[in-house]
Amino acid sequence: MCGIAGCVNADPRQKGDRELVQRMCDAITHRGPDAEGFHSGPQVCLGMRRLKVIDLMTGAQPMSDEHNRIHLVFNGEIYNFRELRDRLQAKGHQFKTQSDTEVIIHLYEDEGEDFVRHLRGMFAIALWDSVDRTLVLARDRLGKKPLYYALTDGRLCFASELTALVEDSSIDTDLDPIAIDEYLTYLFIPHPRTPYRGAKKLPPATVAVFRDGQLRQNRYWTVDYRLGETDRRSEEDLVDELDDRLCESVRLRLESDVPLGAFLSGGVDSSLIVAMMQKVGAKTVRTFTVGFGDPSFDEVGPAREFAQHLQTDHTEFVSDYDVAGLVPRMVSHFGEPFADSSAIPNYRVAEMTRKQVTVALSGDGGDEVFGGYRRYQARKWADTYNRLPGLFHQLVDGLGDRMSEPPTYFGHSRRKKLKRFLEYASTVRQLPHTSWAFFFPPATKQSLYRAGFTAS
Repeated sequence: MCGIAGCVNADPRQKGDRELVQRMCDAITHRGPDAEGFHSGPQVCLGMRRLKVIDLMTGAQPMSDEHNRIHLVFNGEIYNFRELRDRLQAKGHQFKTQSDTEVIIHLYEDEGEDFVRHLRGMFAIALWDSVDRTLVLARDRLGKKPLYYALTDGRLCFASELTALVEDSSIDTDLDPIAIDEYLTYLFIPHPRTPYRGAKKLPPATVAVFRDGQLRQNRYWTVDYRLGETDRRSEEDLVDELDDRLCESVRLRLESDVPLGAFLSGGVDSSLIVAMMQKVGAKTVRTFTVGFGDPSFDEVGPAREFAQHLQTDHTEFVSDYDVAGLVPRMVSHFGEPFADSSAIPNYRVAEMTRKQVTVALSGDGGDEVFGGYRRYQARKWADTYNRLPGLFHQLVDGLGDRMSEPPTYFGHSRRKKLKRFLEYASTVRQLPHTSWAFFFPPATKQSLYRAGFTAS
């Protein structure tokens, strides 16, 4: 990953704040340990911390066009950049590097703000057009790459991490009560809010344009669920297309000028990714797994079996579960409350894998797309449960009180799951799906707040 930061003044007579952007980049050095760069001029300063993945020699950022009009920093990777490059060259565009960064610049010259619709990849982009005096921010369709921003006193600042953004002391860092309420509901803060009143997340699939002190946003993509209602192909045809698309997606992500591998847990998602890496022509795949010695939380065994089956170059790490030592570092990187416990093992396996490869693919997202989590089954169960007589409900409630708890922290608590399901079933008619994701119910949250907290 890389990191970007910058500030743009509405007043063209003001210079870009290089000192501030330097501090912002210093705060995200861990994102880009290989190099840093800056562009400073009237109104603007852009900064970049780079992790080299593609075009190691000439892909430095910020990057500018041949007329020194457009200046760009971006974090991420454009998977279809070679296809776009060929198309742009056919139109007469001249390229001086082999990087995906330069493709974005020439695409903007052709398409203006609509350039982002043609990109396939994960990205957070900041582009300064010095002639139009316009800053364009853009984020990928699913929001894989983060981008925070703040608009204060006619100046817009942005950064890859919240800790970098708040280097700007003019940002209002008073707590946002609504954001805190959302955190206690979902265990993360959904976009566009952050813990601070004055800082925002740019939503996924969004372009933001800052010009003359005004900021406007436009969503450039959304999922079209109607396709499922009109597609009349057979299940076999749909499965074949899904296989083709997954293979293509994996193939595009193998584009790299540095060592590349994959995280392997032995589950369906990561195992499928590794198998497809081999299917699309990758040479011996390097796979990585971390173990913690807790049988209820250790994936080393299944991962080892699958690695042997595919004959990957497999590495196992054994880590002590030093949560107390990890949490301060992780909190500083997140910059805001985040309570997904899987972040801890993911951090450890990434930290150890980085010693051998620069890029690693993972199976994250599969459960969300294909309904792999049990919560997706909860609605069906809740509808059935609610049709049963009240006496049965009383028996189930009593059963929950007699269930024993598991012997380890990471074990699956049957009592907790049953209680959560019963709470969900009681609210399913009002909140069909989202209430299953609630951590603290509304009544519990209100008991924690002082009077008027959420109204402040």
